[in-house]
Amino acid sequence: MFPKRYLVLALAFLMVPVSLVVAYFHPVWGGFMTAIALVLSALGLYDLMQLHSSVRRNFPISARMRFLLEMFRPEIRQYFVESDHDPTPFSREQRALVYRRAKGIDGMRPFGTLLDVEKVGHEWINHSMKPSHLPSQDFRVTIGGPHCRKPYRSSVLNISGMSYGALSPTAIEALNKGAAKGGFAHTTGEGSISRYHRKGGGDLVWQIASGYFGCRNPDGSFSADRFAENAQGDQVKMIEVKLSQGAKPGHGGILPGAKVTEAIAEARGVQVGEDCISPSSHSAFSTPIELCEFLQQLRDLSGGKPVGIKLCVGHPWEWFALAKAFAQTGLAPDFITVDGAEGGTGAAPAEFADHFGAPLREGLMLVHNTLVGLGIRDQTKLIVSGKLISAFDICRMFALGADSCNIARGFMFAIGCIQAQACHTGKCPTGVTTQDPGRYRALVVNDKYIRVANFHANTMHTLKEAVESSGLQHPRDLTPHHLMIRVNSREVRSAASQYLWLEQGELMGNEVGHPAFAKYWDHAKPESFAYLN
Repeated sequence: MFPKRYLVLALAFLMVPVSLVVAYFHPVWGGFMTAIALVLSALGLYDLMQLHSSVRRNFPISARMRFLLEMFRPEIRQYFVESDHDPTPFSREQRALVYRRAKGIDGMRPFGTLLDVEKVGHEWINHSMKPSHLPSQDFRVTIGGPHCRKPYRSSVLNISGMSYGALSPTAIEALNKGAAKGGFAHTTGEGSISRYHRKGGGDLVWQIASGYFGCRNPDGSFSADRFAENAQGDQVKMIEVKLSQGAKPGHGGILPGAKVTEAIAEARGVQVGEDCISPSSHSAFSTPIELCEFLQQLRDLSGGKPVGIKLCVGHPWEWFALAKAFAQTGLAPDFITVDGAEGGTGAAPAEFADHFGAPLREGLMLVHNTLVGLGIRDQTKLIVSGKLISAFDICRMFALGADSCNIARGFMFAIGCIQAQACHTGKCPTGVTTQDPGRYRALVVNDKYIRVANFHANTMHTLKEAVESSGLQHPRDLTPHHLMIRVNSREVRSAASQYLWLEQGELMGNEVGHPAFAKYWDHAKPESFAYLN
């Protein structure tokens, strides 16, 4: 009996004599059919004879249709299958919200919420029966501790770190020009300050990671002279030392030499065509106390600008050791950026993206509680990042202890990203995450930077309305009592009662009731990141 799996191949063979007959009477159409029949027959024979793909050997020609559909599966799912609230990783509704705000289109919703308010985990902010009326939506926070001579008046919403190299030159220029127009800050990412960051003139948070790009010696070690040269520039407002990031905590990276262009080499301080390696750990320090001293060194070299750290929380005792070093040396960072495991990156091993690092909520609360318990919370501002999009996301983070928020992928949507998830391929369809001039030329800076500023302004306007609705004066007035969480079908609780919160100076006593501190606090020392018995 003829195997059905060879049916398409058999039809291709059958087309050859049929097309020859047609060609006899209609040479043009017949010739076209013959060419198609011969190509399909040759393709089928190749599939049948090749030794690499068992699917194609068993299903010649037809298996290729499967691979073709699989190639377009993400687009088919995104446009035709997924619901408005499938978070993969951002839902259609979240993306649409950014697009509307970036384009200045009405963001109102008719006919009520699309969310299931009875679902366990549903959250909302309590409002007031006496709303406030605020004159401005330009909420600011002053960043700079006791050792900082040039504090920075920062917006409460800024652009998170995305490197030039991961993003295209036009994307970087549009983001920075938008930040300049909107009066907020743009974090460089670990790829350092490029010529495209400088063209826009927007405020910069210079991020320094283990590769010390922009401030490195030829051997990859930290260069104090090169750091001072860049850090003292007027455009640089703060310096952020990245210890780890949410999407791939504890994991280094490499930009292959083939992708290191002249502009990337110029920004990073490497040679054109040379592999750009980010080790998994820093070489400028190895203990918590040494990190504190390094932060003070950077503060001095920069002329007194705010210096902070970025981390995704991992082993609790390592963070506790760091916090104890802040208290013991008196050299706490001016700010700490807490990145959640749900944060994004151009490429990360699936296991790291899915299962490594603490989510933002848990990381933020641990850091906040620790600083409160040590009595040094007022010295350090907490910035958060990790899958934040809306004004409600910002309110929720403020209620849990944040002072400011960074957004990366939301601003990518604002400049045209469609979540194609091709960031690591160099074939981004919108020119956002590619170094291919033929692709990134499609991203027009003078159009997109307006959308960056619009997204920020419209999100801040909604944040202002949310703060007014709660009867408050500033997002920092939001507390855990304002954030409500449904814990089961019949019960809701505030974040104040749902979680354990430390009192001011509580960690200076002999007993701590919080389970994380009770278990790990005594095993952390400021002289080492190790777990000590």
